[in-house]
Amino acid sequence: MSLQIFGTRKCPATRKAERYFRDRGIPYQFVDLAETGIRPGELRSIAGTRGAAALIDDTSKAYRDRGLAYLEYDPEEEILADPTLLRTPIVRDGRRSAVGDDPAAWRDLAAGGNGRG
Repeated sequence: MSLQIFGTRKCPATRKAERYFRDRGIPYQFVDLAETGIRPGELRSIAGTRGAAALIDDTSKAYRDRGLAYLEYDPEEEILADPTLLRTPIVRDGRRSAVGDDPAAWRDLAAGGNGRG
């Protein structure tokens, strides 16, 4: 299993996801969005059928600071420019992913089930 958790060290939901997998002995790779960002291929894989716009956290400070509520923009371009716009955590296992604080989806990913994406 090659789980990845995308988030930031400051995000409580990301820490909760890390705890969830660590407590179950499930190995994962942590990707700190504030430090390394996200690659275009990873973003497209995670966005899948839901689209990049669904991954943006419209309650985040980054969203407010960029004034995105008042602009027309390309979600993928904005996320690649500022990955802290993403709703976190994003837990990914190959093409399957879960976005946000979603323990039920994490359980599906940990079990190798269908996940949510």
